[in-house]
Amino acid sequence: MIWRGLSLKIRLVFTIFLLLVFIAVIMVQELSAREPQLVPKESNYAIHTRQNFNQSSFYPVAQIPSAKLYKPIGDWVGRLILPTKQQLQDGLDWVWIEVQYAPPTSQNLLGKIVRLEWKKNEDLLAKVKAVTRDINFTSEVIKSQNQGNIHPFRLNGVHQVGILRSLAGANPHDDAIVALDANTIINADGEKSILQIEREPVLATGRFYGLVKIINPVTSNFLSTKDKQDSDYFSVQHYNPNSNKFDGIQETIRIPQQVIDTRDFAPSSPQQIEKSPAGEDGWYIYGAKDANAVFTVSALAPRSLFQIQPRQIITGKELGLNYIKEVNWQNTDKNKGKLNTALLKPVETSISKWQQGDKAIVLHLFGGIGGRKAEAIAVPYTITGHFAFGIAEVVRDEFTNELRFETKYHQIYAHNPDGIIAGTHTWADSMGNLQRGWLATRPVSDILIKFDPVTQDYDFDGIKLSLLKQFQQQLQVTMARYRVGDGTGGAMVSPGTSCVQDSSQALYAAIMAIKNQVAKTPQIQTWVRANPNHPQALRFQQLVELGKSLEQQLAPLGIIRADWQSQAGILAGTGIGKTTKPFQDGSIWAGLTTWRTIMPRQVHDDLATIFFKHGATMQVLRTNQVGGWQSDIIPIAPTFFLGQFKIPFTNISPLSVILNRVLASLAIPTQQDWLVLVLLLIVYSIIAIPYGWKTGFLQINIWSANWIEKCLLTLRCLFTPAIIEELFFRVILLPHPSEITNWLKWSLWAVVSLVLFILYHPLNAKLFFKAAIPTFFNHVFLTLTSLLGIICTVAYTLTGSLWVIILIHWVVVVVWLIVFGGITKLDKNQKA
Repeated sequence: MIWRGLSLKIRLVFTIFLLLVFIAVIMVQELSAREPQLVPKESNYAIHTRQNFNQSSFYPVAQIPSAKLYKPIGDWVGRLILPTKQQLQDGLDWVWIEVQYAPPTSQNLLGKIVRLEWKKNEDLLAKVKAVTRDINFTSEVIKSQNQGNIHPFRLNGVHQVGILRSLAGANPHDDAIVALDANTIINADGEKSILQIEREPVLATGRFYGLVKIINPVTSNFLSTKDKQDSDYFSVQHYNPNSNKFDGIQETIRIPQQVIDTRDFAPSSPQQIEKSPAGEDGWYIYGAKDANAVFTVSALAPRSLFQIQPRQIITGKELGLNYIKEVNWQNTDKNKGKLNTALLKPVETSISKWQQGDKAIVLHLFGGIGGRKAEAIAVPYTITGHFAFGIAEVVRDEFTNELRFETKYHQIYAHNPDGIIAGTHTWADSMGNLQRGWLATRPVSDILIKFDPVTQDYDFDGIKLSLLKQFQQQLQVTMARYRVGDGTGGAMVSPGTSCVQDSSQALYAAIMAIKNQVAKTPQIQTWVRANPNHPQALRFQQLVELGKSLEQQLAPLGIIRADWQSQAGILAGTGIGKTTKPFQDGSIWAGLTTWRTIMPRQVHDDLATIFFKHGATMQVLRTNQVGGWQSDIIPIAPTFFLGQFKIPFTNISPLSVILNRVLASLAIPTQQDWLVLVLLLIVYSIIAIPYGWKTGFLQINIWSANWIEKCLLTLRCLFTPAIIEELFFRVILLPHPSEITNWLKWSLWAVVSLVLFILYHPLNAKLFFKAAIPTFFNHVFLTLTSLLGIICTVAYTLTGSLWVIILIHWVVVVVWLIVFGGITKLDKNQKA
């Protein structure tokens, strides 16, 4: 009865309010820390490490494959071993390493266990010290561990755990395989050899890799391995550099069938891999020889994915932006088993050829798993996925001599049941690993961004700057903190902390560090002023403009999180070696202040869009459950929040669009925004007052009510019409300025918004507010309303701020009602 007694207008407003509350409740659920999902008694890590082919000891170090067919995956390859409990008490950051491959000059170390430590460099040791923590498990971490997640329990209670020890002790067993670079040196301590490094070890898979074409499964029984399964063995033909074809030596290799784990499907399968369209140009296979001298594969990578020449070339900003936002993830399920590469260039002349040594920032995003054995969806109508940054470099292929991409991911990854370690991973270890990689089970997008202002270093008269190096250092800090959970032993997902939030935090910290360095170095500013047209100065100006756009993306409300500022100080010179520790704010409020970095798909698409608008060239690498065939699963594209809820027969996700537009409009107005507000109010007054005065619609007729009634009217006008109308007619209907990619489409929406805004007033009078019919049908009122709609549309386009257009609308309505006799036109009972 109460509902029936309400006016239609109030019902409509109440319905819209409930819809927004519903969206907010779901979002709070998503942002609220969730209990880790219960998994069966064992973790996936425990299940898979029981298989002998997933154990390092299955591959004798003495079994060295032919150098003509296989190359080592690094200058040094080894297995990290955590020191004993007694040795850990020294508080130093060193570990043992079993050398599984060594350079020709150090073959005497092959198979030996030696000490691995940092070079004696003051700056390097200070950075290690900045992330060194005492580890003491919290009750939450112990509970998570009992539910199947892998935490560094061997480090619980250990003091001063640094980067190397957090890597070696991340999993229950000493099974972390790493690659060390050529800068590794050997230092003798008596008769014992010590390896010293200056860069963090890279987590890797296998010891050697080759390039082959998979011909067919081996069905004969000539192999004597007692645990042999026919489907595990394949005949392959190696790449022949003389003919540039796969007509080299034939060999039988093993691609082990991984067992089904807690997800009810295997992380990879060799079934029908010889028929995979992704393998048309061959496969890189990573692994080692077993005791029977059979090369056993631990990771796979399709060669065509890394070739410089793309399968598609997209030219033009509009087409490129559309590819990023729409085309990239289209028909994901229908493209199961396939891959694609696309080059995006803003303008025809923007492309410069990839050259050896070129580097690119990688935006890495994976989606979900559907099908008969689909993974559970934690948030209704949402496929969250996972985001990470990486660095790709153009290298000369050791087999084909052609240029190709080589990618390393900086995985900021919470503790999990698979034993995936937060750290720097090779592509083969993160994607292609048969035990825990994502190539075979998830759709993946890697966007390689080529933008010289970011990837090239600067030298201002001897003062050097490198955003790329600063960025990598910040990522390494965050990864080290994740491995030990800032001393708690557990990195948990919360409203403000997650893979995507903290990856974004590292980017923000790198930008701030560069800004601080420039601000504190007058010599740099002097050089730039003295050489304004120098190519380096122009490139630096592009970096400054990009930094502004990225800041708006990473702090969209204009509020800088305290924990992000803390992180920014670590490597900017304000945190290294000091007792003040960085902290993480996991609150809902912290998450909302950086709402654009909550959803992995949003960060992936938004960052790509920003770089592309600034002139970057991009290579997009897409895979959809590539490798052997598994019929029980299908790839599902990641979405924005509530992105799976779509209007029938369209690709439009209305709830996601509304939520994003509303949140985007909540940014705190800048000084420039306030200036726009004042100027547009003046413009409106200059046009509206003379016109209204001339027609007799406006007259000085001050409302004689007491101040309480005036205050109540003013407050009521804030909510309706100002907030309600601006929220609907501008914020919800109009694309936010950050979304605009096509001005023609935006103009059409602006016209639709304005027409609806005008028509709403006479319709409102007819349906809800009969007393206003004479006024709301008055052509002068409608003309002034049209002008107000135009002014608010311009203001929103220039500022993107809901607060600005609300204030404009509010001021105009209140002044009209109280000063120019509007109240008497709407209510005949009111007197001036």
